[in-house]
Order: sequence, then structure tokens, then C-alpha cells
Amino acid sequence: MTLSAVLFDVDGTLADTERDGHRIAFNQAFNEFQLDWQWDVDLYGILLQVTGGKERIRFYLENYEPALLAKNNLDEWIAQIHKIKTKYFLNLLKKGKIPLRPGIKRLIHELRKNNIKIAIATTTTYENVSTLLQYTMGNDALTWFSAIGAGDIVPRKKPAPDIYHWVLNQLDLSAKDCVAIEDSENGLKSATDAGIKTIITTSEYTRQQDFSNAALVLEDLESEIPAFHNTTVNVPTLIKLNQEL
Repeated sequence: MTLSAVLFDVDGTLADTERDGHRIAFNQAFNEFQLDWQWDVDLYGILLQVTGGKERIRFYLENYEPALLAKNNLDEWIAQIHKIKTKYFLNLLKKGKIPLRPGIKRLIHELRKNNIKIAIATTTTYENVSTLLQYTMGNDALTWFSAIGAGDIVPRKKPAPDIYHWVLNQLDLSAKDCVAIEDSENGLKSATDAGIKTIITTSEYTRQQDFSNAALVLEDLESEIPAFHNTTVNVPTLIKLNQEL
């Protein structure tokens, strides 16, 4: 069994994008649409049970503003809100307001140096991914990834395994030759249902979730791993982890 690729989630995994990124951008979009909605930190934690921005807006309508479900051209209206929200989120990225999480840049460079493929498997939009990578790791960063599964490229979003199946197909690799890095229970279920061993790096919103099926659960990629002689997540530990499971 060999380690051929590492597949990264984006929101909460590559960067802490949720609380001070997406949430802020949603509220800015609501304001532009003259809606009196305000997604505070606690409410957003509830809404994160739903993956996908447009899906999250619909969930909010169903549970908090059901009268608006009768609105004409509802899908189009939701898409318009989400498009404006994306504009505000990209502005936050371009201003450097959302840095990479600890250890991400180091590990990506180590994987490239060791000729291990890297890929993205996320529900966020391709534009969000490309902008985050560009403004945190440089203009060429997007070309480092052998596959980028993002947005609406598959019909069912996490926790369905579809996005991971799509990425594996693009890489022409077996699940057993890959490791995924996620931060949420939905992401863990998505990856493990695709047969991929998964490391969890918990975020503020996900620390209390069920990660019993994870291969490893850490605060971040710079956390020491007692079972691996207190080293961090690096290429040798990833190879060893992949071989042992």
C-alpha cells in the first residue's frame, strides 16, 4: 500500500474561513439585499450542519423565514444572494483577512517535494478556492493541485461521498492510496464513505462533533502526535499512517 495523494477540504481545513469569513460575507450580502437577517456566531454554528452556501440559505428560510419560501423565482433569488456573498468573501481573501491554518503551507510543500499528489475536495466554489490559494501561497499555487473538486461539480454535496469519488476518478487512484484531511463530521463521513482514511483537524465550530471514524484527530497540523513519537503530520507520518490502517 502506497501513499499517492493527499486530498484537502477547504473551509475550516485549509483556513478558518467560516466564522470570520463566510459568516461575515453572508451578513454583508443580506444587508445589500435589505434583509434584516443577522447570522451571529452561534446561529452560524447551527447553519453549518448544512453544506453549501445556497443550501444553507434555503435551510435558513425553511427553519427561520418560512413565509419567504413562496417567493417567486426562489432558486434564482437564493443564487443572487449567494453570488453577492461570494463577492464579499473574495474581498476578505484578497485583503489577507483569512490566513492558512498552522502547518498547511509546510505540509503542501513537503508533499510536492516528495512527489505525492495533492488535490481539493470541497463544497465551496472554485473561485473561493482559487482566490484563497492565490492570496496565501502565490499565483502558481493552483497549478500544484492535480485535481480540484469544488462547488456544484457533483449533484450531492457532503456528507455524500460524491465529491471524493469525483476527485479519485480525476486522479485515477484507489481510495486506499489516499489520505483526506477534513475538519468536520460531514467532511469525515464524505471521505470515509468513499473509502478514504481521514485526518481531522478540529475547528472552533467542529470540536464537539463525532470523529470516532477518523484515523487521527488533532487541533491542527502542527500538533504533536504521541503515537508517532511526538512528531507532527508530515510525509513520513502520513505514509506510516496509511500503511497501518
